[in-house]
Amino acid sequence: MQLKPAELIINEDGSIYHLNLLPEDIATTIITVGDPDRVHQVSRHFDTIEVKKGKREFHTHTGHLNGKRISVISTGIGTDNIDIVLNELDALVNIDFKTRILKEHHTSLNIIRIGTTGAIQPDIPIDSFLISKYSIGFDGLLHFYEHDEINYTKIEDEFIAHTSWDTNKARPYVLSYSKKLGELFSDNRIRLGFTATNTGFYGPQQRQLRIKPSQMELMEKLSTFSYNDLKLTNLEMETSGIYALAQLLGHEAVSLNCILANRSTGEFSITPTQSVDNLIEFCLKRLA
Repeated sequence: MQLKPAELIINEDGSIYHLNLLPEDIATTIITVGDPDRVHQVSRHFDTIEVKKGKREFHTHTGHLNGKRISVISTGIGTDNIDIVLNELDALVNIDFKTRILKEHHTSLNIIRIGTTGAIQPDIPIDSFLISKYSIGFDGLLHFYEHDEINYTKIEDEFIAHTSWDTNKARPYVLSYSKKLGELFSDNRIRLGFTATNTGFYGPQQRQLRIKPSQMELMEKLSTFSYNDLKLTNLEMETSGIYALAQLLGHEAVSLNCILANRSTGEFSITPTQSVDNLIEFCLKRLA
């Protein structure tokens, strides 16, 4: 099947529409970060950098570290951007841009998110690290794609009952990380977590500035949810989308989180840049 120009949009220079990248510009190991400025925070550790490209909030550096080729790309914030980034990264390796036909042989990417997050359990320390073994998405992205048995419906049902979830909203979906990548980053210093992915930073995460969130009791319900001793640990805005599309597209994905805030205790890190850099260094050591 040949993809139509309105489905696979290619720029005049042959690059993919939003990311502005050519197929040869990316490695099969890709680190995603939200903040475009964090791309340099990662790539400054590379031995060499061969690609530097950017368009909108999507900035990409590709280089080598200890002989391993790695790309780092900024996604911006939210699962809506993740939908763009994951689909276009997949297209770069699994669609022939000259013929607009899917390649016969599938290429699997290793996708590692390095992000910041807020804990919702009081025993999770500020500036610590957390790997999202599971993620529950409130964004609804998974429901826009055909999918079979990749999500944990029993956990979803328990969560919906515990929170009295509004049935007018998208059904929450639960997914897990890539076991292969999870084991790569396994460390006694890093907690395995159950991450909630929200559709926004303020109201959806029950932050009140001038507008009162509609469900102020939701934070308490999130922090008290438990399924076979599995408790929700933290809130952020991308992980569920990454896990959903990675699994649907046949890629490996894991989300590494730096705890900058604790919503239960009200604390926020006084050294956020250094803490994130510590997580970056840990990640790169494991990859290279």
